Amino acid sequence: MAKSSDGQLWAFGHGERAVLAEDLKILEPQQWRSGTLCGQWDVEQVVAHLTAAGSLNQWQWMRSMLRARFRPDVHNQRRLDEHRGTTPTETLDLFRPVINSSIAPSSHTPAYLGEVIVHSQDIRQPLGLPHMPNIEALTVVAEFYARRNFTVSSRTHAAGLQLKADDGPFAAGDGPLVTGSTLALVMAMAGRVPHVRELEGTGVPMLRSRIDKPSR
Repeated sequence: MAKSSDGQLWAFGHGERAVLAEDLKILEPQQWRSGTLCGQWDVEQVVAHLTAAGSLNQWQWMRSMLRARFRPDVHNQRRLDEHRGTTPTETLDLFRPVINSSIAPSSHTPAYLGEVIVHSQDIRQPLGLPHMPNIEALTVVAEFYARRNFTVSSRTHAAGLQLKADDGPFAAGDGPLVTGSTLALVMAMAGRVPHVRELEGTGVPMLRSRIDKPSR
């Protein structure tokens, strides 16, 4: 697969946000309070976090982290609160303006595409809202996650394992085999336990043992 440009990756991210916004329109009020795969955050909180993620440039991010004394959880919660409305409808209205945003704190575009894909799935999986992201987008994220830890401890989770997608070209690493859909591999590397159950191979127990709780 040819290397995707940053413009293509942002276009994938914009598309994922747009599809998520359409799906969120039909949620009942109680569904906004549903649990997600993202720690203790409910659906509305994850959406507010995505709005914050699409609103911060490098200097805004650095200023926020300095004020939080470089505690990511404090930074994330403050920015979430800032972009959360008084009602779910208002929170969704605040999300819409960042659908086509290409703002990010750094040039690691695959990581920010991954954040949109992973957090969208954090919402979708518990609510039973099926959606399959573009395989090219997923492959770029999977390759980035296998190479390094950034917003999630993906490289640590994948270390010493051979990962191979059964629906696309992604393959990385050496060791006991872990195979499945590219989406399941991305989500597992991001620390999402339910998606580990979708994988097969002799390396699955090792991968599962490394993922003790969902991560943000």
